[in-house]
Amino acid sequence: MGEWSIAHWLVVLVIVMLVFGTKRLGDIGTDLGKAIKGFKDGIKEADKDQEASHK
Repeated sequence: MGEWSIAHWLVVLVIVMLVFGTKRLGDIGTDLGKAIKGFKDGIKEADKDQEASHK
């Protein structure tokens, strides 16, 4: 008990899909991807600014 097998994760995935629907999950995934990309771009920009201030 306490171990999650692939079967457990599939059941959880099916329940989540039934609750939220596939379109809503797709929208959430798209929004999450955009947020991660924005965060990475912000980190890169901060690194460039930091390098420029040290020169």
